[in-house]
Amino acid sequence: MGEKLVHRTHLSTRLNFLFFLVFILFSILILRLGIVQIVQGEEYDEQVNREVSVMEPIEAPRGHMYDRYGNLMVGNELILTVTYTNRNRPQEDILETAEKLNEFISLDTENAASSYERDRREFWALKNPEAFEDKLSVEEQNAQGLDDGEAHTVRIESVSDEELASLSDEDLEVFMIWRELNSGYNNIPHKVQRGLEYEEAALITEQIESLPGVDIIRDAARKYTYGDSLRPVFGEVGSIPRESVERFLAEGYERNEEVGTSYLEEEYEAVLRGRKGALENFTDTDGNVIRSVEDTPGGRGYDLKLTFDMELQQRLEDIIDEALDERSGNFLADEDAYVVMMEPDTGEVLAMAGGSNDLGTFTQGYVVGSSMKAASVLAGYDTGVLPPGSTINDRPIRLPGTERTISSVNNLGRVDDLTALERSSNIYMVEVAMRIVDYTPGVSGSNWGNYTRGFDILRSYYAQFGLGVETGIDLPNEFAGIDGGNDAPPGSMLFLAFGQFDTYTPLQLAQYVSTVANSGVRIAPRVVSEILEPDPGGEELGTISHQFEPKILNTIDVDEEYFERIQEGFYRVVHGSQGTARNFFSLVDEEVAGKTGTAQIFVDEEPGNNQTFVGYAPFEEPEVAFSVVVPGTSNQAGSGGIAAGIASRAMEEYFDLKEERSGPQEPEDGPEVEDFEEDESEDDSEEAETEENQGDDVEGQ
Repeated sequence: MGEKLVHRTHLSTRLNFLFFLVFILFSILILRLGIVQIVQGEEYDEQVNREVSVMEPIEAPRGHMYDRYGNLMVGNELILTVTYTNRNRPQEDILETAEKLNEFISLDTENAASSYERDRREFWALKNPEAFEDKLSVEEQNAQGLDDGEAHTVRIESVSDEELASLSDEDLEVFMIWRELNSGYNNIPHKVQRGLEYEEAALITEQIESLPGVDIIRDAARKYTYGDSLRPVFGEVGSIPRESVERFLAEGYERNEEVGTSYLEEEYEAVLRGRKGALENFTDTDGNVIRSVEDTPGGRGYDLKLTFDMELQQRLEDIIDEALDERSGNFLADEDAYVVMMEPDTGEVLAMAGGSNDLGTFTQGYVVGSSMKAASVLAGYDTGVLPPGSTINDRPIRLPGTERTISSVNNLGRVDDLTALERSSNIYMVEVAMRIVDYTPGVSGSNWGNYTRGFDILRSYYAQFGLGVETGIDLPNEFAGIDGGNDAPPGSMLFLAFGQFDTYTPLQLAQYVSTVANSGVRIAPRVVSEILEPDPGGEELGTISHQFEPKILNTIDVDEEYFERIQEGFYRVVHGSQGTARNFFSLVDEEVAGKTGTAQIFVDEEPGNNQTFVGYAPFEEPEVAFSVVVPGTSNQAGSGGIAAGIASRAMEEYFDLKEERSGPQEPEDGPEVEDFEEDESEDDSEEAETEENQGDDVEGQ
């Protein structure tokens, strides 16, 4: 009995101790919660409120561009970029960062001493704060009733040219970096300099703690496998233009993103744009990262398969370069030439090469001479004023009331429509124009009636071939040519009929001759054939996401015989006994049909010519159409035949490539990488070149 009492006493003591321990622990917990909630609650609440979630976009590479045979034309190269994130830091701090950063990087200072005057004044004020404040004392400010902003403006405007000139070369280096640090948007990383060397990036990384807001990121730059070939057509990538910021923001872009700003990069921005990733950071109010939560990977943009044949493009470039070098003495100014080659039945552009700039193939217009005469012949057929087989007497015609005479290269005598094309009769085309407005030489005198109607009728036919209107190519900034208007003298309508008044682009000529080859079906040119999923491995073409079909713009609804006659006339130009191009295409394996053209122009008040040639091959089943424009040649003896010579060599190369290919050649110095220099120009769009018809007697070829 006594043993049981002892056991209960020990058990009760242990339970009491356990309860007491639990009581002490709960008391401590309650006390701690009280301290957190009552004593420190306000402080922790402030910390929570100060913590900010910041989503920083991670840029993804843009899509690639391939030629029709899968050769990579435009890709990406990994580079290192220094960025700066401005989190509303004082200008003095930004200046200090710029000075430190100048030890590791350098920006172009070529225009620093002559540009950005307002920025240089602000920079001088930062460098010389006391001298700046002395320009308007506080007492003077108060006496004039100026607020701080107005006073600052007065001080800035009083910074003299001599004071700006006192900035040293090193100051200007710092200035360019300081200006760049201020050019971004707040709280968004801004790219200060791209393409850093590894050593530069390593040195900056070592000092990153003393460079608030500065970071080094992996970045991608455009790489052009074949150097300058088609480089302008690919376009540029750069910061969002300020006038387009709101539109891009509405489409989900960040302010600091890069976008396509011209040509293919711009036209297919939505396709090429990489699918960006994001890094979610939590920062305090000073912008210091507290913790990173999630890293969402992005992906490369969709790829473009272009219609270009890069090997053919390179061969055409070589042909142009050689021709311009061999015939350099036959030009009035800078030597230049353009070639466009396309598939007439699909509109796919195989090549577009320019001696000075590939863009000139569709952004510059020229009077083209007789190469457009098929459109005038068709106008004569369809209006009934000169039906197929009709003949006229080719002789010089003097316009009434003027000293101007119109003639062909020779007096051809009696010619029909086929001979008019073969031997390039200007007078046949003039007859079409005169008969459309019921004008009879030697009878109507100076009474041309409603001749402006003649301009409209002729241009309506020309437009159906693509002359004087946009071709529909999938590239921006296409030039539609210059319409000389209807208020010109009546004689201008006659010059219009043989290509000596309005201006057309080389691309328009290629579409025009394709329409001839297609028997009246006009198809829009295209430089992108497919949109491709990006290949995960990055080495192969991805699967097709979208394939473009040929786009028929219009069909010229006329008798089938009309185009058969025109095609026969084009065949005779090359193969006829009196054809104007009969001596040029003997080395081409397939039968070529085409038309020569020579338009009189003036270059710096000196008379000269634009030479042109349009054609297609094979004659029976056309698979390629082309145009050649050689502007500004001399009209001296021995200066002719440049355009036809380029055309014949282009056809030789085209058919040779059908037999054997070796692939396009990379430049000896390797692929070209995107230029990182900042473009300060206000407008980099191509100016359309025009040439005014000032000729009198016009040769017929």
